[in-house]
Amino acid sequence: MKNILTIILIVFAIGLNAQNYIEHTVKPGETIQTIAKEYLVTPFDIYALNPDAKRKFQPNTVLIIPNSKVKNDSIIEDSKNLIGYKNHKVRRKETLYGLAQEYNVSEEELKKANRFLYSENLKKGDKIRIPRYRTVASKQTLNNTIKKYTVQPKEGKWRIAYKFGISVSDLEALNPFMNATIQPGNELNVPNIKDQEEKAIDSTYGYYEVLPKEGFFRLKVKLNLTQEQLEELNPNLKETGLKAGMVLKVPEGVDTLGNLETVETIDLKGNLKNYKTKKIALMMPYRLDRIDVDAVDETKDKLKNDKRLSVVMDFHVGVIMALDSAKQLGISTDLKVLDTKYHISGTSELLANNDFSDYDAVIGPMEENSFNRVALALKSKNIPVIAAMNKPKEVYSNVFQTIPEEKLLRKAIINYVKADSSKTRVVVISDRAHKTTSEALQNEFPNSKLILSRMDRKNKTKDGHFIHHVDLQNIFSPGKTYVFLETDNNSFVSNVTSLLNGLVVNKREIILATTDKNKAFEGKDIDNNNLSNLKFHYPSIHKDFDETKANGFVSAYREAYGVSPSKYVSRGFDITLDILMRLASAESLYDASMEAIETEYVENKFRYDKALFGGYVNQAVYVVKFDELRIVEAN
Repeated sequence: MKNILTIILIVFAIGLNAQNYIEHTVKPGETIQTIAKEYLVTPFDIYALNPDAKRKFQPNTVLIIPNSKVKNDSIIEDSKNLIGYKNHKVRRKETLYGLAQEYNVSEEELKKANRFLYSENLKKGDKIRIPRYRTVASKQTLNNTIKKYTVQPKEGKWRIAYKFGISVSDLEALNPFMNATIQPGNELNVPNIKDQEEKAIDSTYGYYEVLPKEGFFRLKVKLNLTQEQLEELNPNLKETGLKAGMVLKVPEGVDTLGNLETVETIDLKGNLKNYKTKKIALMMPYRLDRIDVDAVDETKDKLKNDKRLSVVMDFHVGVIMALDSAKQLGISTDLKVLDTKYHISGTSELLANNDFSDYDAVIGPMEENSFNRVALALKSKNIPVIAAMNKPKEVYSNVFQTIPEEKLLRKAIINYVKADSSKTRVVVISDRAHKTTSEALQNEFPNSKLILSRMDRKNKTKDGHFIHHVDLQNIFSPGKTYVFLETDNNSFVSNVTSLLNGLVVNKREIILATTDKNKAFEGKDIDNNNLSNLKFHYPSIHKDFDETKANGFVSAYREAYGVSPSKYVSRGFDITLDILMRLASAESLYDASMEAIETEYVENKFRYDKALFGGYVNQAVYVVKFDELRIVEAN
């Protein structure tokens, strides 16, 4: 009897707490780290509930996973408060489903307000109450599985990631506002593991994060370390093998930065297998309520003068052309176009009036708050939401951010310059506002020279945004010198590029570069001939299509519209075709984006990385350069 009672209590406890835990059956190739990423928990959380997993971890093992989220901050979630009822007399042919849609409530809410509907069917003449709600945005605080950690002297991102058994990208995901260079005393979020679980850090060693598809052969070429040497320094490698994202201990002095990993671009045409019709929603601010379709001239003026509308229409054309290209490959698409009116109220109305539960992906909206509302609303349904034209405020688990982060762009140009063995030196020229950025560049290039802009002649406390030719004397010797120009001031760019152009003589080669190519490098005051002479290099999320090569998309657009496609047309085409190709090559967009799959189309490429505590962020960037007044990819 006692045993029976114990079993009953255990079953009751399991039933009570089932919502707090998930069972996961280990699949071949999975690790504790990949499983932790999938469920947004830390490896420590899994070990805490499955202590045997440390010594016995193999396929078909059943693990208990805490059904919780790791979150730095509380999040805003909508809740509904009942504020009263409206009386309604049922008319002929009215149904419970139809009334729920009409009044924007659920069928269950209607039944709760009219108890007889649980046992009887709705019929003509019934007098029922329609509940009325007020939507309230409330903060939900989630149980944290993170703790605060104070950065110690000589600690960088690599060492801290190694210490807590996570990757650098995971550390960055936990700390979205972390500076590119962390300083002693900074407080960071780290996995909440016990002190004795932390790996010991030896200051006489360096640390390296394994990139996707890196094997021991690649690491031998890159780090000049054999498999035996790496296993000696990292004994767990013999058991786990190399895994993307793991941080390895390496001898001090080894160049752990290396080049940005070049992942082989894949043409998904050979991988197509899922030919089910793809359901895609395109949510864009067409603002059709402001357009009079009968006033042709006025509509033309709006398209010409309203830049936002022009961008939206260009993107839309690219989407439609991508659907046509996909159709030629056997991929059919059911596209639903929705007008958000560039306002959150319009977006909320679309969410209330449409069922997205069977959609494969939603592209948009453009406006930040509207995008956040859609992503949050569809997160529970696990519907992918594509941030096509903007960086979302929050990269939820169902979000695909197509625009890479600035730190990745910065890393791309730095690694590009580091990889050029023919350079003689690096010079950094900066205005006062970008002094911190420039000093960080000096740390990347220890022997570089830093030149700051001069102060204003009249107001000595104000940046003058200029330098003299004497500031550049005895700086440039024969050979190749890279000059990083860090500023967002147009006149400073004009001043520096003009001076540098005059110094390109004899055997002296000067390559201009920047980590942030902003509007200061454009406009009537900037001489593109100077930029071209200096072979201006910068990181970019896209490249211009190659005019010298045949391109079916470009040819089709020119034939239809008489001009070359804008970058927004190309972006609409590239993003949409990539989504459809990935969906046709796997069961879902998530499945098609878990590995290091890099795709490239007309002007954009995509390689998504799943953040430990968020969604998918594009990691693929270009380094481009001015070449005889053309902008081409720098190889």
